[in-house]
Amino acid sequence: MTVPATKKDFMIVNMGPHHPSMHGVLRLIVTLDGEDVIDCEPILGYLHRGMEKIAENRTIIQYLPYVTRWDYLATMFTEAITVNAPEQLENVQVPKRASYIRVIMLELSRIASHLLWLGPFMADIGAQTPFFYIFRERELIYDLFEAATGMRMMHNYFRIGGVAADLPYGWIDKCLDFCDYFLTGIVEYQKLITRNPIFLERVEGVGIIGGEEAINWGLSGPMLRASGIQWDLRKIDNYECYNEFDWEVQWQKEGDSLARYLVRIGEMRESIKIIQQALEGIPGGPYENLEVRRFDRAKNSEWNDFEYRFISKKPSPNFELSKQELYVRVEAPKGELGIYLIGDNSVFPWRWKIRPPGFINLQILPQLVKRMKLADIMTILGSIDIIMGEVDR
Repeated sequence: MTVPATKKDFMIVNMGPHHPSMHGVLRLIVTLDGEDVIDCEPILGYLHRGMEKIAENRTIIQYLPYVTRWDYLATMFTEAITVNAPEQLENVQVPKRASYIRVIMLELSRIASHLLWLGPFMADIGAQTPFFYIFRERELIYDLFEAATGMRMMHNYFRIGGVAADLPYGWIDKCLDFCDYFLTGIVEYQKLITRNPIFLERVEGVGIIGGEEAINWGLSGPMLRASGIQWDLRKIDNYECYNEFDWEVQWQKEGDSLARYLVRIGEMRESIKIIQQALEGIPGGPYENLEVRRFDRAKNSEWNDFEYRFISKKPSPNFELSKQELYVRVEAPKGELGIYLIGDNSVFPWRWKIRPPGFINLQILPQLVKRMKLADIMTILGSIDIIMGEVDR
């Protein structure tokens, strides 16, 4: 067989699965013509742990420590969705104080996630300094988490009908101090990055997604809002008590990597606004719904004995998930994180389907990198913000 003389020799390159700037273990099979990307095929599954199947033989409270391993940078959100699903299924009311505590924790977690997106994203495109700066602020957030929950990353803090423990003495003042400090930190980032000509050269006009295209691909979060669509589940679904605070949805209309950067920087500022309002207006009262304890079948449990009375994180009781199904969603830092839950009159869920934002946002990558240069792959992949634990589950 004669090879046609016009055929070009394309080069096929493997990026990953252990490329240092890959976020987790993602493998990209890239077809190159010189420096130009002809095709790109993401290969997933290196971090698959069967999270949905594990949920089917665990009670909700047994499953809670697992969920922080999906998106291990925004752990509060995975916990929130895990308790929100049975709460809505069984119509469990959450006390006002618990709802405020949840909002504070969620927004701190959003800031931590965006910070750990910003550092590696800048390192990917050649700026090392922000990578060290973001750890300075993130460490303070983790100190706050550790004081409230006992854990820095995998908190296991949310419970059905509330949270596991109340905020410790002095925590609110410490958090307000952090908010004031962090606002100066954002100004510093913007001075350092936003107008930097080298940075703008790398991100402006790279990886453009139109508004209609973003909807057709099912994108969510900053990916969708950077394409000119003002869609934020905190405004739309009014879950927890977000409708009681004054804040703006951050969006841009350009749809390129720079727009996605600006949306996330803006979101950190809005999160601080929400946290400050929540800390100042936090009501008194219980931090958990004691009615939920009545679901517990075991009467006179040994956990009620005197020696267990001072355990701060008490185990939450199990209760049966009634035979119905529902879809619950929250606005995670990366987009719409959803759970499709089917109950079966048992303490275990019959089906627990996770809708990870990272997985769905990653679908558009091959289309975005075609006809771009090889170096732009890292810029575009970084601007999508994926965590492989959540993509592969």
